[in-house]
This record gives sequence, structure tokens and C-alpha cells, in this order.
Amino acid sequence: MDLHRSTIVLLILSILSPVTISMRYELTSGHTKCISEEIHANAMTVGKYSVVNHNEDDHHPLPPSHKVTVRVTTPKGLAYHEADGVESGQFSFTAIDTGDYISCFTAVDHKPETTLTIDFDWRTGIHTKDWSTVAKKSQVETMEMEVKKLFDTVNSIHDEMFYLRDREEEMQNLNISTNSKMAWLSFVSLAVCLSVAGLQFWHLKTFFQKKKLI
Repeated sequence: MDLHRSTIVLLILSILSPVTISMRYELTSGHTKCISEEIHANAMTVGKYSVVNHNEDDHHPLPPSHKVTVRVTTPKGLAYHEADGVESGQFSFTAIDTGDYISCFTAVDHKPETTLTIDFDWRTGIHTKDWSTVAKKSQVETMEMEVKKLFDTVNSIHDEMFYLRDREEEMQNLNISTNSKMAWLSFVSLAVCLSVAGLQFWHLKTFFQKKKLI
């Protein structure tokens, strides 16, 4: 019982903790880099990206070659966000399907080649909602905000439980299918071995009879 409770607590903590991808990487002109993240259905995600200006302290703007094309797609290939020739941007959406969402960054082709530095922050999970900002905009009472938070949390836990249950059923079906195939393979292998042994015995017996050894 204690182990079961601990498992539930760990599951809830993992759901309540938002997933954050924060990175800085280099991208060469004309090249593309894609980053994928598994997002569950009905989960909200927010992303921010920008081309780093290393001469910002000198108040120099980014050159025209330091621009990127960004495309964020769903597991089915639907584009949720597209931007061409930009220095920075952001996106936010609520996932419809569960699966890998892909963010691709393509540096503008430029000769001679230049190397861009990209800052990318991608957050997914129930805490990506800025509830304090929502409260200021709508001027709702504190209690109503807490109820909304709890309702959102319960929905996330509910969806995660169903997702894990479906994955467990898939694994069980796979194990049953694998065991069945292995049983048939073992049976066929045994039959083949017995057949070969029988043929060898019959061949040897016939050979010895012809030679009048038996």
C-alpha cells in the first residue's frame, strides 16, 4: 500500500512539474536544426526564440544575414506556427493530439556562410499558463483563480492516467503477441528437429540393412 501511494505521489509530481527546454545553439547559413518534444493532448505549450546579438552592448543591430525561418508542426504535420526571415518570435498553443511536436529553425542562406546563435525556450505543462496575468486582466477573485488552477490540474492528471493506461495495454498486448509467436516458433523448431532426427534414423537403418550389418 505504501509503495502504491508513493507511486501515485511521484506521478502527480511529474505531472505538476512543467517540462522546459532552454538551450542556446549555433546554426550555419542555409542549414536547418529541428527539436522535438512529446506533448500530451490538451497540454498548453509556450515557446520563445531569438537570434543572439553579440554586439548588443555596442548598440549595433543584427545584420540582414542573421535571420531565421521557423516552423512548428504537430505529429500529423499540421503547422501551428510559421515565421519567415525573423530575428525573434514566440508561439503558444494547446496540443490537440498526443505525440512529438517539432520546431525547425532554418538560417537564411548567405554567402559567405555565417554562423547564428539561437536562444530557444520551450515550456510545456499546466504551469505554462500565467495565472497572475489572467487574474489582472479579468479582475477575478482569488478563490475563483484557485478553483481554475485545481480544475486544470485535475484534468491534466486525468488525461495522464488514461494515457498511461493505454500505454500499459499496448505493452500487455505486445507481450502476449510476442509470447504467442515464441511458442509457435518453439513448436515449429521442435517439429523440424524431430523430423530431421527421424529422417536420419531411417536413412541409417536403411543403409545398415543394405550393408547387411543388422
